Amino acid sequence: MDEQTTEQAQQNPQTYPEQLSDVLLVMDKEKKKIQAVTGVDENGNLKTVDANKKNQSQFMRVDKSGDLFSNFFSNFWRQLKDPTRFSFFKVAAPEAVETAKEMQKQVDAPTKEGEAVMAKHEVKEPKEQQQENKKDMETTQETLAKPETSQATAPANDNRFKAEDIDWKTLNDLGLSRERLEKAGVMDTLLKGYKTNILMPISVNFGTAVIRSEARLGLQSDANGNTVLAIHGVRKEPNLNTAFFGHEFSKEDRENLLASGNMGRVVDLTNPKTGEKIPSIISIDKLTNEVIALRTEWIKIPDEIKGVKLNEEQKQTLLEGKPLYLEGMISKKDEAFAANVQYNADKRYVEFLFDRSNNNKQSQNQQTTAQGQSQDVPRTFRGKELTDQQYNKFKEGQTVYVDGLIDKKGEKYQGYITLNKETGKAAFSFTNPDKLKDKIQPAEANKTQVAVNSEGKTNEATKHINEPLKPKQQAPDNKKQQQQEDAPKAPAKSRGRKI
Repeated sequence: MDEQTTEQAQQNPQTYPEQLSDVLLVMDKEKKKIQAVTGVDENGNLKTVDANKKNQSQFMRVDKSGDLFSNFFSNFWRQLKDPTRFSFFKVAAPEAVETAKEMQKQVDAPTKEGEAVMAKHEVKEPKEQQQENKKDMETTQETLAKPETSQATAPANDNRFKAEDIDWKTLNDLGLSRERLEKAGVMDTLLKGYKTNILMPISVNFGTAVIRSEARLGLQSDANGNTVLAIHGVRKEPNLNTAFFGHEFSKEDRENLLASGNMGRVVDLTNPKTGEKIPSIISIDKLTNEVIALRTEWIKIPDEIKGVKLNEEQKQTLLEGKPLYLEGMISKKDEAFAANVQYNADKRYVEFLFDRSNNNKQSQNQQTTAQGQSQDVPRTFRGKELTDQQYNKFKEGQTVYVDGLIDKKGEKYQGYITLNKETGKAAFSFTNPDKLKDKIQPAEANKTQVAVNSEGKTNEATKHINEPLKPKQQAPDNKKQQQQEDAPKAPAKSRGRKI
């Protein structure tokens, strides 16, 4: 029985032999009712009917084959908007109605016998989802077990780790040499004990294949006191459909996390090793989509935010993870502004939550967090990550030289960027607009390359060359290109009408 047959059976259940098929039953944890699954609508909502003989023709039938069912259920699970709200059961099609009745009795009045029936037929969440959940739990367990140094509060010269204690052989195997980390400006960040504030490329060479990815990096101490690398990989989306250290995300929790990155309340999380209940706030790492928790006892609220002294009630609001609206704050331009602020569990500081739909230009252009740290200034330009040194100069309004930019045809070029404080975006120039003392080769020569390769413009001296122009190229640079340029061109076809 192949996948195509399974798909046809779902579209027309009556044509699928019952002895070769199973039916998917479901228990809605909120409604406490056993029903039969009929499908999933375009919005990811589960479609069901009562599990009775009258509705048998509508039941979703699935292949009995183990591998085919595993593939089907993995795809089915991913389509659902809220999969953890349901428990699923696979039963033989001829027995579906009677089994559903037994299960409903168990839901209404639990017994050991009924529990065994439910366990026999229950379908667990897909293995790949379980593995991803396990990684998230292992990462956050470190946060619950011990404090992680905050970039906002760490002493300037107080390093938690020593460079000589790092297993450089392992890091080199991932393409992360000490020189590369220092060049990217993240070495001090790691030694102080907090995650890199940029994504770093990593690669694993299996001999016959190389896997490349991006991740935030951190250092941790293992059970033996050794310094080990923590890799925080990028996820497609935050996993909010599975219990997180005992906490089930409500609809409001998910909406808050997806909208602002912060859940907005304190919840008790359970340390799986000790069973300890830990009051915590939860946020989303916006670079990796990882779910991050922070003990409330480690939250540090400042006495003052942008000239506004906080009273005890306001501090308590922030300690509880809630957003707080503040008026009368003073920007760097000595202008008053207002905004919502909220403590972020990942960043470990109070951040601004500006309403981007608001027409208040001053609020939109504010570029610092509530504790004076850079917030919305972009860290990347045309796909190129700025180093910490470049970024610090850039956010202060200085002109920064950027090399290694790639045009649309894959050729490298370079130039200068400056922060436009009115728009919050980078202004680009091929020449240094400030005419600073930089003695780096001027990028003026790249103008032709970028104009032709990326902007679709024509350069008279190279207009017949079929290959992308290289940096500084303004004319044919080899025999082949010269022949392309000198080759006679076919006359244009006449548009005259045949007689």
